[in-house]
Amino acid sequence: MNTSTADKGVFGAMPTWVRAILVGGLIYAFLAGVSALEAGVKVMGQDTQERLFESVSNPLAGLCIGILGTVLVQSSSASTSVIVGLVAAGAIDIDNAVPMIMGANIGTTVTNTLVSLGSARQSSEFQRAFAAATVHDFFNVFAVAILLPLELATGVISKTAEWISERLVGSSGSDWKSPIKQWVKTPVGWIQDFWSWVGLSGNALGVLMIITGLVIVLVSLGLITSNMRQLIADRVERSMNAVLARGSGSIAMLLGMVITMAVQSSSITTSILIPMSAAGVLALRNAYPVTLGANVGTTITALLAALATGSPAALTVGLTHTVFNLAGILVLYVPPFVRTVPIYCAEWLARIAATRPIWAVGYVMGAFIVLPLIGVIVAR
Repeated sequence: MNTSTADKGVFGAMPTWVRAILVGGLIYAFLAGVSALEAGVKVMGQDTQERLFESVSNPLAGLCIGILGTVLVQSSSASTSVIVGLVAAGAIDIDNAVPMIMGANIGTTVTNTLVSLGSARQSSEFQRAFAAATVHDFFNVFAVAILLPLELATGVISKTAEWISERLVGSSGSDWKSPIKQWVKTPVGWIQDFWSWVGLSGNALGVLMIITGLVIVLVSLGLITSNMRQLIADRVERSMNAVLARGSGSIAMLLGMVITMAVQSSSITTSILIPMSAAGVLALRNAYPVTLGANVGTTITALLAALATGSPAALTVGLTHTVFNLAGILVLYVPPFVRTVPIYCAEWLARIAATRPIWAVGYVMGAFIVLPLIGVIVAR
């Protein structure tokens, strides 16, 4: 992987230790952004919250909003962090947040699917690239199709997450003293004081605090991802080539998780696989477990966001994301007789897309935009 000056990201070339300090500052800014978003929602009051988030009480609407929100910001880390902030503020409850989290898991796969379209002019390469991209889509869709009805019927995923949360921080009925929340309290106060000084109050103040928090979250996450990629870019490619050549599913899964936790983006991890698959360097069956590890690794961001809120309910939602992805692996990867189903589906769709690339574009538009929009409209 080329790490020349032209590919050094927003801040250009800089010493590794400086970039590492910058990443630390950006993580602090991200946590402050989540806390500002939570504070803004609380300022708006209960009546306004109920009007704004009334539609997410329908599980289908929540699922589709999670998909659309993640497609819009191109990051499940950002969308799940926002969901965590809303739960911490009391705008939505855990039951309503779970379908949104699952929708975010589906929505995040759009990035690597779009990356695969770059190979559309070379039929054989495109077929391999599109299969490597959509295997992630099919896994997440199947996981939601199985686990969302199970969750709605029994609450098993959220109850498991709540059990873990209670062991870590106590009951979800009261806030716990998170040191991270105390660390970010001062900048959040500055944001609120600034908008109050401008002359805003009530709902207007809450809206501007939410917008400010969202901007900080999105910008800081983007810069964290960019700078972490620069810090470990060469190591990522060397490690991936070395591990995947051995064909070990569990090690590949662990690699995908660790890389994603480091770069704070499952999209980067999975998108690295696309050109390798397109070139025929990496077999789909070897790439597949890396995407599953990336699914688990990306949940670290929501957990960090929960720590910034001091809310047990928010931590439960962050853990729900982790439990859901682990449960998906247990259901769809561990049993040998279902492990290859997403692979076969991805290969089938890739063969169709390779003959007529316009079908690939239609698939992306339909699966990630049109169908979720219809779902939101019907659910309302």
